[in-house]
Amino acid sequence: MELKDAVAVVTGANRGLGRHLAAQLVERGAKVYAAARRPQSVDVAGVIPLRLDVTDEESIRAATRIASDTTLLVNNAGISTGTPLIVSDLEAVRLEMETNFFGPLAVTRAFAPVIEGNGGGAVFNVLSVMSWWHPAGVGAYAAAKAAAWAQTNAVREELAPRGITVSALHVGLMDTDMAAGIPAEKADPADVATQVLHGIENGLPEILADEATRNVKQSLATTLNPA
Repeated sequence: MELKDAVAVVTGANRGLGRHLAAQLVERGAKVYAAARRPQSVDVAGVIPLRLDVTDEESIRAATRIASDTTLLVNNAGISTGTPLIVSDLEAVRLEMETNFFGPLAVTRAFAPVIEGNGGGAVFNVLSVMSWWHPAGVGAYAAAKAAAWAQTNAVREELAPRGITVSALHVGLMDTDMAAGIPAEKADPADVATQVLHGIENGLPEILADEATRNVKQSLATTLNPA
């Protein structure tokens, strides 16, 4: 997909990876709607702030009416609450699923006819190494991202006849607010954003942004097919 003159909606564009994606898309000549629950928190030069809460169907519908020229949707908004699956409050688990699985699905369902009506384009989902690696302490997040990986693959097949490609990012820890309290090596979100845009331009179905993620993905073959 040619990013120059593309019209992109980036959810969660007020901070972290979303902010870098919005800024780099502007640099490449795209028109960018920088979506956030609080659009006044968006401070990226050259974007159009857009109110969009992925858990609020009415705000999603309103966003499609404003961003009616969209050709690229980047589902970046998400949360991580550090919630295990058994001992935690079930509402916290539901919040992770609502935000990280049902939210992107609702936004994609709303924008797919918009993108199709504009001649086709792309949907890009920001996922995680935890699509495939499921530590107990963050079981709700891992489950949501695993489900979102399945969603990505199914929606890719469903939207292909409508001229819409669907791809995803998988990455470990990034140096963003979400991972601020974790003492570990982290990827530079600016570098990850560059990899994402390269992947979108070249129609890659998956971007594995760091060595840890590539190793985990490779290990799936061993896990699923033990010797």
